[in-house]
Amino acid sequence: MQVTNLNPDPDIGASAWVVECDGHRLLLDAGTHPQREGRAGLPLYAQAGEAPMDAIALSHCHHDHVGSLPVAIRHFPSAHVFMTDLSYFLVERVLHNSVNVMLRQRAELGIKEYPLFSHEEVDDYAAVFQGIAYRKEVDWVSFPRGRRTTSPTLEFFDAGHTLGSAGIRVKGHRQTLFYSGDVCFHDQTLLRAARFDGVKADILILETTRGGRSLSPDFSREAEMARLGDAIEEVLAAKGSVLIPSFALGRTQEMLAELALWMKAGRWKPRPVHIGGLGRVFTEIYDLQAHRTHRSHPRLRLTEAVELKVLSPQELEHTKLTGGKIFVMTAGMMSENTGAHDLALRMVEDPRQAIFFVGYSAPDSPAGRLRECPPGKKFLFSQFGGELTRNCRVEAFDLTAHANREDLLEFVGQVDPRVVVLGHGDGPARSWFAEEIAQRWPQIRVHQPGPGETVAC
Repeated sequence: MQVTNLNPDPDIGASAWVVECDGHRLLLDAGTHPQREGRAGLPLYAQAGEAPMDAIALSHCHHDHVGSLPVAIRHFPSAHVFMTDLSYFLVERVLHNSVNVMLRQRAELGIKEYPLFSHEEVDDYAAVFQGIAYRKEVDWVSFPRGRRTTSPTLEFFDAGHTLGSAGIRVKGHRQTLFYSGDVCFHDQTLLRAARFDGVKADILILETTRGGRSLSPDFSREAEMARLGDAIEEVLAAKGSVLIPSFALGRTQEMLAELALWMKAGRWKPRPVHIGGLGRVFTEIYDLQAHRTHRSHPRLRLTEAVELKVLSPQELEHTKLTGGKIFVMTAGMMSENTGAHDLALRMVEDPRQAIFFVGYSAPDSPAGRLRECPPGKKFLFSQFGGELTRNCRVEAFDLTAHANREDLLEFVGQVDPRVVVLGHGDGPARSWFAEEIAQRWPQIRVHQPGPGETVAC
């Protein structure tokens, strides 16, 4: 097998890997870079070579893994597209929303390359999407009728990261590869931990998101969630408002579930939760697919347990921030042209308000810059927002949907690969894994391919 990294950035960026197996080619993920604009945010598809791509397999529907799928299909028109059957219910919504965002950015920010694909392309390409159940092994190469040979196979394993997320096992005639995708080995409020039990492979492509973060011995997710609840309660009691910037898919539903459970338990008086339209759409899908999902609280219907109030951009601009309101708004990075960004512009300089982070924020994003700014100091929030003075309450809570590094390291031992390919993490994160693997399993070859680089396995 050969593995080529098409991510244009050596750190977390646009996930895309080409796997060459038994003379056939498979693209794992087709993301966009969350901090790059225009074509600079695309994977390096031109470096994938001229040979046809037999198939594309998607790990999950976050933009950094699926946001350039129509562009990938344009590059590789003969490829079939495989994903989990739960991702199948999400992917078109994600891609149509991307078109809408790109059209706004073209109009408001003057990014002339946008949109990178159209609504019509999304509709046309959807005909080749195939949803596959977890743990069902399928062929990913189509042969002409009458040709007697066998195809390599792929199989999806529940990754516990977000609805429909998967690790992907690729079996060839002589070698097996496992791609972790984004994985979570601990239970969240709704989704239960990944089910990767028994996975073995010769080659492991491993995410390293949290490789640079160690946990204190007394850390627990339950205690961290309790700390968030206490903080929200304090702000509401003072008649301020709380903004929780969240990815529309996954993090939003986890936060809504926790808020629903707190209100049901009488922690504070039930009140509406303000949310964006896309978050509401994905919340409906979470409810509709609850019976097919490995989750806690399978009977909890978020749209019934919480009074959701969808805010348009115009309503968001004029909504009063008094009286103890809760906002769970996209997006987690507070990128421009999102509800979280626009609401934060109104909250950052007001000491009555609070912004609570519950997931990863890239250091050079508006969210990352806000998190790093000391109270009372000026900072550059965004190109559109300019400089602001941080007067609001800002706190971060470690409620990640990514596996902690110690759990990922144990997974390496379970898989027992000959080769580990490290990706989806910054330099220090990958280095931690490389050093730990070398110490514990010196027989394993570890590779960290840069943008466009190929590893022969």
